[in-house]
Amino acid sequence: MTMQQLDPPLPVHVLDKGPGFAFAVIDYGQEHNLIWVTAINETGEIWCAPNPKVRMQANWTMGRKAPPAVVARQNGDCSGDAEPVRVEAIAKPN
Repeated sequence: MTMQQLDPPLPVHVLDKGPGFAFAVIDYGQEHNLIWVTAINETGEIWCAPNPKVRMQANWTMGRKAPPAVVARQNGDCSGDAEPVRVEAIAKPN
C-alpha cells in the first residue's frame, strides 16, 4: 500500500458527493481501485472515494468539459448516463 500526497490538491467531482479537492491518493495494489482522499467543498467532509466515482472538474482554460456523469447529476438525473434511459415493453409469448 502506498499513499501519495497531492501538492497542489486537484479539483475533482466525487459522484453522489459533489465537487471538492483531492489531496491524497491511496494505492492498495494491482487488484484494487485507486482511492482519492477528497475534501468536499459544500460540506467540508473528507471522503475516500474509489477511482470509478471520481471525475476531474471542468476546466475551460485546459479545454476540458464537464464529464457526462457530472452534467447528468447536475440536471437532476441520478442514473449517471448522459442520455435518459428508455424502457421498452416486450410481450412474452405464451
